Amino acid sequence: MVPDPKDSRFHETGFPSLQWEEEDLPTRPMPFHERPLQARIDHEMAIIAEHHIRIALAIEKFWGHRDCVEYLQTLVLSGGYSDTTRNRVGFKPEVLSALINLASLHRVE
Repeated sequence: MVPDPKDSRFHETGFPSLQWEEEDLPTRPMPFHERPLQARIDHEMAIIAEHHIRIALAIEKFWGHRDCVEYLQTLVLSGGYSDTTRNRVGFKPEVLSALINLASLHRVE
């Protein structure tokens, strides 16, 4: 089969190919959903700790207990509060995503 000259897959662009060859599969980056459970949890906790260390420490204390998911859901729904005025502050999108992901990854031990 002759490649179509108009097909952009056959032109050099300076970017690496998005197509995985058979021999490249063992060295390709592992998709997030294929990582071990603890690696995924650690990744999400690092995001939360970077922005909200007190919340990360509280999650660590609750982790493994049945109340943990309820706590995470409360955080997501309340949006966070400022310490002095009790005004809604909200979470950055990456923190909100990490909280939701942790709630789905939580298992009662």
